[in-house]
Amino acid sequence: MYKGKTAFIIQMIVIAALYVILTYVANMFGMANGIIQVRISEALTVLPYFTPAAIPGLFIGCLAANYTMGNPMYDVLIGSGATLVAAVISYLIRKYKFAVPFPPIIINAFTIPFIYNVLLRLDDHSFWASVALVGVGEVISCGVLGIAVMLGLEDYKDKLFPQARPEKSMENTDKPAEETEEKTEEN
Repeated sequence: MYKGKTAFIIQMIVIAALYVILTYVANMFGMANGIIQVRISEALTVLPYFTPAAIPGLFIGCLAANYTMGNPMYDVLIGSGATLVAAVISYLIRKYKFAVPFPPIIINAFTIPFIYNVLLRLDDHSFWASVALVGVGEVISCGVLGIAVMLGLEDYKDKLFPQARPEKSMENTDKPAEETEEKTEEN
């Protein structure tokens, strides 16, 4: 099983790829284009609960999805930045399991209307109506689907998200720290 930096990089890449794929799937079915947008890839925003690799993975995935879908550059940069900030906060509050979906819900509910209503002036709804509509979509994506993902992965977390630890040499694994330190001092 991969551990340490290798596990981190693999997890990050897989999360980014899943985010892009799920964004395209939601887009194909019109789920990301309606009045209430349900971007099913946002369910992955709970993954910082399991691994810090989700932080760059979600950011890269959102950046790639927004860019390749031809979203306005404000959305590509600011929207992806919002995903990054939400992922960091979710990771920091991970000991409160059911609070993990709240940062992406709240941050996106305000960031997306800011981009489309204030910066680009492309939304016909008022800012607050857009906040409510985006918020409902985020509650469905991050809250309902995200918690389902979280609960579904709970039993497999040790296999899917091995802890990033420095790899130990075989000779030092069964010895107390003092013995290992003494041996290195003698050499």
